[in-house]
Amino acid sequence: MIDERLIEKLREEIHDIITTSDRFDGEDGDKKVFELVESKVLDFSKEVYMTATQKLQLVNRIYATLRGLDVLQPLIDDKTITEIMINSHKEIFVEREGRVYQESLTFESEEKLDQIIKRIVGKVNRIVNESSPIVDARLLDGSRVNVVLPPIALKGPTMTIRKFPENPLTMQDLIKWGALPEEVSDFLEKLVIAKYNIFIGGGTGSGKTTFLNVMSNFIPKDERIITIEDSAELQIKNVPNLVSMETRNANTEGKGEINIRDLIKSSLRMRPDRIVVGEVRGPEALDMLQAMNTGHDGSLSTGHANSTVDMLSRLETMVLSGASLPIEVIRKQISSAIDIMVHLGRLRDKSRKVLAISEVLDVVNGEIQLNPLFEFVEEGEVDGKVIGCLQPTGNRIRNDFKLKMAGMNPDKLNY
Repeated sequence: MIDERLIEKLREEIHDIITTSDRFDGEDGDKKVFELVESKVLDFSKEVYMTATQKLQLVNRIYATLRGLDVLQPLIDDKTITEIMINSHKEIFVEREGRVYQESLTFESEEKLDQIIKRIVGKVNRIVNESSPIVDARLLDGSRVNVVLPPIALKGPTMTIRKFPENPLTMQDLIKWGALPEEVSDFLEKLVIAKYNIFIGGGTGSGKTTFLNVMSNFIPKDERIITIEDSAELQIKNVPNLVSMETRNANTEGKGEINIRDLIKSSLRMRPDRIVVGEVRGPEALDMLQAMNTGHDGSLSTGHANSTVDMLSRLETMVLSGASLPIEVIRKQISSAIDIMVHLGRLRDKSRKVLAISEVLDVVNGEIQLNPLFEFVEEGEVDGKVIGCLQPTGNRIRNDFKLKMAGMNPDKLNY
């Protein structure tokens, strides 16, 4: 074992060199820091015997404390981890294959964790401090980050990192994992191409963003797409004419905030064929519905809810939070804007599934009518694994005008 005091002394020496020289600034600053660490570790190994593996581990460890994410870096690099939950500098939990485990790793101190948090949010031009203790940000690889600082977080700085795979998941991946049958995938692809407005609902961790990303890749390549998110996470690869926008928090003076509503309004003047809104949580739901109702067919969005009916109810509440409209008017807006509702869920065996697909019909007797097209039917359980699949209800799409306009025969849709 190498004496930890010697390693800390080496780290401090490198840190002093970096902070007293401006040659490590600029776009290639991180690369120069890594090269400096490599050379210093090589010199160090002449005095203290180290194997090649130990040298590499020490280089990565010291670089992580200087420009990486310190003790979090190995967790970030671990492809099997999908979520990292830091409850305090002494408590770190991770999620692997849908199950949560506590890690033995800890930060040196609360101050060290605070430094890492500020480094993360600073790289995406966000600010977090006592006056603004809650912030959403992202890592450079697109992973979603949520931070809550004291005095709101009682244990100390808290951070949750939702990791995303380097290579975006495809519909074939979801089919292979049993999230939905291939026939339903083909059905949804036709609806996207035919420009049906689709809203994806589900609980926390049900895979809404992943599914939205997969659905977005069904969009024809010759269309212009505007994506709007709190923190940019979508990875749409097959559409060249793509504009991605994310919100901005207010500065320390409380000015300069750009929210989802602002971005939706701005997007309408950018000649979009479709608008993809990462998630609606509040008054921006009204702007999204109006965009869907004003010629931007084929738009997509997501929201939190426990069922399709709950999602409709939540949309009503969101609209009411931004406009004092009669509930009948809101329901009419929803029914004319959204064509298809997809509901995702996470079952007790931790698997993520498409649980329901419904068509949104008109308002009858003051209530929005739904036409269920597919519903998940559970058939049993084997060794803790839920057995079941998404099955057709026997109903067919009633509003088939968009399918006909896209040159598709509604009678040939595979239900």
